[in-house]
Amino acid sequence: MPQPHATTDGSSEEFPGFPGLRTTLTEADTERVAADGLWASGGTVHPEAVRFGQTVVTALLADGPLPEGQLPGALAERIDLVRGLALPGYHRVETSDGHRLSAFSLRQLAPGPHPLVVVPSGWTPFGWGLFPGAYLALALRGHHVLAYTPRGLGIPGLPTTSEGYVDVAGPLDVADGSTLVDFGVERFAPSAIGFLGESYGSGISQLVAAHDERVAAVVALSTWGDLAASLYENRTRHLAAVKALIGFTGGPVEEKFDDENRRILDDFLNDRNLDAVVRWGERRSPRTYADLTDDHGTPTFYSHTWHESLFAVNQTVDTFDRLRVPKRLNLWIGDHAAPEGAGLLGTSPGTPDPVLDEAYAWLDHHLKGERNGVEDWDEVCGQVMFTYVTEPALDPVTGRPTGARRIVEPAVRESRPTWGDVTVGHEVLGLTGEGAGGTDGRLVPADADAETTGWRRTFLAGVDTEATAMGELLRTGQAEWKGDPKIYDTHKIDRRHALAWTTEPLVPADGGPVGRRVRGIPRLRLTVRSTVTTAGLVAHLFDVAEDGTAHIITHEPLNAYDLTADQDTTVTWNLQAAAYDVPAGHRLMLVVDSKDPLYGDASVTWTQTELGSPPGAASFLELPLG
Repeated sequence: MPQPHATTDGSSEEFPGFPGLRTTLTEADTERVAADGLWASGGTVHPEAVRFGQTVVTALLADGPLPEGQLPGALAERIDLVRGLALPGYHRVETSDGHRLSAFSLRQLAPGPHPLVVVPSGWTPFGWGLFPGAYLALALRGHHVLAYTPRGLGIPGLPTTSEGYVDVAGPLDVADGSTLVDFGVERFAPSAIGFLGESYGSGISQLVAAHDERVAAVVALSTWGDLAASLYENRTRHLAAVKALIGFTGGPVEEKFDDENRRILDDFLNDRNLDAVVRWGERRSPRTYADLTDDHGTPTFYSHTWHESLFAVNQTVDTFDRLRVPKRLNLWIGDHAAPEGAGLLGTSPGTPDPVLDEAYAWLDHHLKGERNGVEDWDEVCGQVMFTYVTEPALDPVTGRPTGARRIVEPAVRESRPTWGDVTVGHEVLGLTGEGAGGTDGRLVPADADAETTGWRRTFLAGVDTEATAMGELLRTGQAEWKGDPKIYDTHKIDRRHALAWTTEPLVPADGGPVGRRVRGIPRLRLTVRSTVTTAGLVAHLFDVAEDGTAHIITHEPLNAYDLTADQDTTVTWNLQAAAYDVPAGHRLMLVVDSKDPLYGDASVTWTQTELGSPPGAASFLELPLG
């Protein structure tokens, strides 16, 4: 029988277990989960990752020793070690308005006091059951752990499901975070309290810390700083991300959201009342409460990705740059949760994991006072995209090539004192008209070619092209993280529905292997006119090899409204930040089309969009250099 576990009122509650779970994991199972990653098609968590997490949780909460052979040796040893150091507990914590939140704890057995790390789960129907690797690691470092599923998330019948409506990091979620702090203080009498959150849990962590001065440090992984900008920026709705999140709560919309939040989501999906959507998002944004965080002096650690599809990187960087507290920003190759997914699950116990090891070191330093080098860190450290060395990946069971790549030498990381030190200069490239025979325009030094003004080029709007931000939500970036970035064939980009500009092959000034070191936030200016009153523009910046194949460096959409038909409007917008080394001999290519599956757009199919560069408002691409 499962062992009893303490609840809020001092009574005991048995962990009911996961229905239908097969609780044996083989070494091959673990290797496959590590190889496949957290994300499956359709923006969902891979079923085998769910089973892995639930199996580890079940083993932690089991009564008595683990059966021989139930888990791979290293994982079983780690669980046994933790169970010798800490007492696991399953709880239903009551909120101020009477809902019960599912929670899990590891209480240090050694004499204390010990610090407590509160871990709100991410936005998934599996709640805190997906992060057992983090709980094991934190317990082994001497922290009490209290993990919970935020209100409303979960599948009915799963023990990790919490009651209530999803509040989308609203005031009820902030109050719930403080309720969990109250519970932790009463249960553990900790020496200090920190929050560690992934995705949804990272936003909640920052918001709780801004409003509750008892929180002494925060780790925010794959996080947002400005939810409003994550939803709607440059007058463009981030539709695919929101649709994926709405479908990933564990139940139908009418059962998961209250009337107010359903109305907000409905307005967003139907492209109306967007000012109200923005105000709603701002109330849920750590950026809005940065002054409170500064007043508390809460040390804040961010970990994020360059090709983030849910919470685009610029808004996180902007919030980070505003904070005046001890802080750290790590930026990684890939997309949402890909860098930290394996570590949160715990698929490679005992293996060095710079993504999470640095996060844990942050908590050790600020909660336990350890002098572990954190005090000497620069504020910013970024991986340079695709600078890793790879080889063909083999299936862990059959030994046959999978068609993917695996990393044998990690990508370069660069440390800088502040975000402002990431970019050390700029190169402004002017855009020319098309070349002979209707070929692509050129990107040239802005002051070196008279052809950068006085031209106009047109394309047919409303039809997508091969120039896309990614092949598949979350999965494309997960493959990037594992050494297999998407390869584009620039010859296949339909020039009837897109315009392109390219540089000459890049020649490095120092004669080295890198043609350009892109570091920071590119900026683009174009003059647009349309045969209708709206136009959607999606800018993509590519690194193009000699054979025309390419990797994407960055992108960003912009919707232009209230145009006067057949009159010019000049627009300027930032692309998403990047750290990218373009090899010598490669070309930069800028592609502008009108649609992308990630976004809602203002394009009208088969209307004509014209881009130009009139005198006095020359079109340009400003490239940040490092």
